[in-house]
Amino acid sequence: MKQDILKTAVDLFLTYGFKSVTMDDIANAQGISKKTIYQYFENKTVLVEESVMLLFQIISTGIEEIRTQEKNPIEEIYEIKQFLMKNLKDEKSSPQYQLEKYYPKIFHNIKEKQMCVMEDCVWCNIERGKKMGLFREDLNSDFISKIYFNCMMALKDKSLFPLEHFSMRMLMNNYLEYHLRGICTSKGLEHLNNYLQINQNNN
Repeated sequence: MKQDILKTAVDLFLTYGFKSVTMDDIANAQGISKKTIYQYFENKTVLVEESVMLLFQIISTGIEEIRTQEKNPIEEIYEIKQFLMKNLKDEKSSPQYQLEKYYPKIFHNIKEKQMCVMEDCVWCNIERGKKMGLFREDLNSDFISKIYFNCMMALKDKSLFPLEHFSMRMLMNNYLEYHLRGICTSKGLEHLNNYLQINQNNN
């Protein structure tokens, strides 16, 4: 029951936002009483924290599964992006903004965990790309892995990129292409252009 409540909460939080969803909403969606939820979660803050951790675990596991396939580093970046978009529901409700504003402690805790996962992921991706001749050998992998994560976080800042003007899918696609064109060799650019041409309707 606890896992079912968490899965329902995650789905609602991503769809409508952490502040917008009430315990009543979760109870109604689950077809149970609010009292039942409180048997497993002391309050909404605890439920938000456990929901965020469940989502983090799902995403971390999914990213690791993609990485173990050791695909072409350019394709790997896009596959991880598609996985994230699917599991984060394109972030239409600005869940990160609501989490940061109303649950700052939880936000900063999860941000640190996300940063560790993504920096390692990007660092390894760049190093593999260098060895394959797709990315420039002179790149500072530590710098790029840090700047990559922080730029990704900036894309979710709705004061910079309001949803009515910038969809998350469009922002992600533009940023990934911007990132890759800055680090690719001529061989890498050839792979990137071919990939974009073949997958122009799937990204």
